[in-house]
Amino acid sequence: MKLLEKCRNFTEAAIAREQGWYPYFKVVESQQGPEATVDGRQMVMLGSNNYLGLTDHPKVKEATINAVKVFGTGCTGSRYLNGTLSLHEEAELRLAKFMQRDSALLFSTGYQTNLGTISALVGKGEFVITDRQDHASIVDGCRLSFGKTLKFRHNDAPDLERILQHLGPDTGKLVVVDGVFSMEGSLARLPEIVQLCKTHQAVLMVDDAHSLGVLGDNGRGTAEHFALEHSVDIVMGTFSKSFASMGGFIATDLQTIDYIKHHSRPLIFSASMAPATVATVLAALDIMEQEPERRERLWHNAEYWRHGLQELGFNTGHSETPIVPVILGEDMLTFQFWKALFDQGIFTNPAVSPAVAPGSALLRTSVIATHTQAHLDRALDTFWQVGQALQVIS
Repeated sequence: MKLLEKCRNFTEAAIAREQGWYPYFKVVESQQGPEATVDGRQMVMLGSNNYLGLTDHPKVKEATINAVKVFGTGCTGSRYLNGTLSLHEEAELRLAKFMQRDSALLFSTGYQTNLGTISALVGKGEFVITDRQDHASIVDGCRLSFGKTLKFRHNDAPDLERILQHLGPDTGKLVVVDGVFSMEGSLARLPEIVQLCKTHQAVLMVDDAHSLGVLGDNGRGTAEHFALEHSVDIVMGTFSKSFASMGGFIATDLQTIDYIKHHSRPLIFSASMAPATVATVLAALDIMEQEPERRERLWHNAEYWRHGLQELGFNTGHSETPIVPVILGEDMLTFQFWKALFDQGIFTNPAVSPAVAPGSALLRTSVIATHTQAHLDRALDTFWQVGQALQVIS
């Protein structure tokens, strides 16, 4: 049983449970709106990606129920064979139109979207260049490809330029960046990256998992925010954030989509999105387009929350979005802070290495459009109390 020795020797989680500060796999027993029931207690939810607050929207739930009545609960096969429904094609057409692209392609999860796109496009003798803080799905997509992966320092355009100069113009290369970095809430330096990709003839792919529905006048993400939509070749998005569902998609030109459809192993060999999840996406997209005030409210809450934390003396790093980290540095201090907040009814997400750089442990907080000022004031007051007790702020 040599293979399982590492399992027997893994004791960190058990020790954390015994000591009472294990923060993961908490059981949520209700809908995740501005509040949620966790471990039997009502809490202010500051650990959700439900940015527009659509998971309990009546129209979204109605669409989900109706899809089950018409199409049943699942497709029982891959898109490649028996798993393509009229709902899938409708969603792809709607998303392509929304993103102002020729075509779009659905995947069963956001994680698979990056795996399936990067591994299909980057072949032997080609290169994929990523930011060192890109999401794990991008990292694993690079591993699955037959190309070589190169990484540039986080948000460091000169370092990206160094790599691109070394590769030369005749080499096949894909640059992949997060639009919004999910732990620190900062934006990719897209204007500089776009210019470098043009100069060095690299294809640019932006992971807009945390940007769609959030950034841009119409919620189309990072490229719209920077007025660079026609300069980004491939946009990736997920449905588990603003779209209140599960799955993902890419949007780009028709020929690239057609190639990926016939070469992406994670697409071809996975069951397709269930009817209910696709219907949820379509309903959420309707609301995004019809209720822009939700995005306005989200940004109002984000500014209020970030400013409140900063006024109390907390370090919120380079956050520019509704993701607002509270940087504490030390792992154990972060777990202690998380536990004290949790005990007082505030749900946050602790992040330590390797999710963040060593010595940069933080509490990841995120606001949603349906938080009230009372929710945020209660959370700020609790942060102040805990910060004082743990001597993080004075």
